[in-house]
Amino acid sequence: MELKFEAIAEDLPGTKWQGHFRSAWPDYQRWFLQEGEHARPYYLSSVRALRDHMPELMPTYERLAELAGGGDLEARFLSLYCPPPYLTGCSQAVWSGPPPLLVRNYDYSPRLCEATIMKTAWNGRGVIAMSDCIWGVLDGVNADGLAVSLSFGGLKVVGEGFGVPIVLRYVLEFCTTLNEAVKVLERVPCHMAYNVTLLDRGGAYATVYVAPDRPAQVLDQPYCTNHQDRTDWEPYVRASGSVEREQFIAARLRDGAGDAESFVGEFLRPPLYSTAYARGFGTLYTAVYEPGAGANYLWPHFSWRQSFASFTEGVHRVRPQPGNELPVDPTSPSTDQEAS
Repeated sequence: MELKFEAIAEDLPGTKWQGHFRSAWPDYQRWFLQEGEHARPYYLSSVRALRDHMPELMPTYERLAELAGGGDLEARFLSLYCPPPYLTGCSQAVWSGPPPLLVRNYDYSPRLCEATIMKTAWNGRGVIAMSDCIWGVLDGVNADGLAVSLSFGGLKVVGEGFGVPIVLRYVLEFCTTLNEAVKVLERVPCHMAYNVTLLDRGGAYATVYVAPDRPAQVLDQPYCTNHQDRTDWEPYVRASGSVEREQFIAARLRDGAGDAESFVGEFLRPPLYSTAYARGFGTLYTAVYEPGAGANYLWPHFSWRQSFASFTEGVHRVRPQPGNELPVDPTSPSTDQEAS
């Protein structure tokens, strides 16, 4: 199948976000209701949880809910409180520099990827991020130079808390430094296990393991893949190659991977680059975030650079195929412009 990556710039929520919501909502509605409507929290408990844990997000949430039509189901979904469980594979690491970089591969099913890069300033601070759940964040960077990225933590446990994409949105909207971001991850409950890697403008980094059944664990570690305790869900860890990918990254950082370009290049080749699309773990994109500069989204033989000073709206098409993950058009991200 063909995957369409779209870049959208809109400082405040308006017609562009609304159009994106309308396009993405039918698929998300099916996902949100897969266990039945009564399996999801009601509106009042969802809003109360959001107000209790991330009150600064409330004005943005209310505006987005209005743009989404103001319906009960849409508002419950947008809270991202206790959503259905979902799994991804991913590899992410910090290159200490110079310049310091946060590099990640997003491994997931092409049919389930939102594939939208958003440049926003919803709360006065610029954010460039790969969107998930229509306003959450898979990975991104803010104008103060704080970069974040998530990967699934490889634990079976599901509990009360938020889908981690909205927590990362909150981090980028309101945090400036590593320490501020870590405090958010220690405080805000997540409904599943995730590994979050952070890098700030000063080069400080950390990986934080979050899960609904234990306190957040903050590691002085510049990399992670898809496990916390590898014995909790050994079949998943083994099938995703999580340990092997983590060991590969650790070896490259320990032994030296040359320069930044060489290190980033490792993410475009096996074992970090995956072609397991049929199993839902193929690499859909590689993201490189340079605090203070912006983002670069990569596919084999193609890159799409975005920054706060120069952000290009448009569309880039990719056709993931096992053993042949080349862009349909490897020369220009703007040859198929569809965004205004």
